[in-house]
Amino acid sequence: MLNRYARAVITKVLAPVAHLLLRMGLTPDAVTFLGTLGVVASALVLYPTGHLFWGSIAVTFFVFSDTLDGIMARATGRSGKWGAYLDSTLDRFGDGAVFGGLAVWFARGGPHGGDDPLAAGLALLCLVLGSIVSYAKARAEGLGFTANVGIAERSDRLVAVLVGAALTGLGVPLVFLQVVLGLLAVASLVTVVQRMATVRRQAVAAAAAADA
Repeated sequence: MLNRYARAVITKVLAPVAHLLLRMGLTPDAVTFLGTLGVVASALVLYPTGHLFWGSIAVTFFVFSDTLDGIMARATGRSGKWGAYLDSTLDRFGDGAVFGGLAVWFARGGPHGGDDPLAAGLALLCLVLGSIVSYAKARAEGLGFTANVGIAERSDRLVAVLVGAALTGLGVPLVFLQVVLGLLAVASLVTVVQRMATVRRQAVAAAAAADA
């Protein structure tokens, strides 16, 4: 997982930008929407047309809105459940666009002019399993449990696929991106199992305590 130090550094770097946006009259919610729109547009326009490097750069640029809106919300005292809910919901659009854009590129022939159903399937599998990872945590919290475990959280998956796509766009052999997608699919599945096991232990313990 991305460590707290890295996140603290990113927050410190982006703080002046967040305050500038506030002075311009933008709200945290507006930045969240604009960031998501940028991610979706970049991934669905640049990836399917084979611009993997610039697509990854553009997506990375707009992904920072996730940090910016949080800084802005705290600065204005607007941080709360609505902002967290909006972030989580719109994140699904961004994730879907990234993996969906890559799946379309593979299905259209990738760099070799012939379709690659295996790689396209891996991209779609990452999309589906990533959504299940997020749902497993959200559903657990809705039931009063916690599921803050797993080897492949959203930030980890996003960094891996963006780096893999960018390097492929720079000329690294295509098999590198295919391996990245395969490993992400496996890691996502493992994370789902970890979260299910964690919630089951909590549920069993809660049931035992109630019986006692």
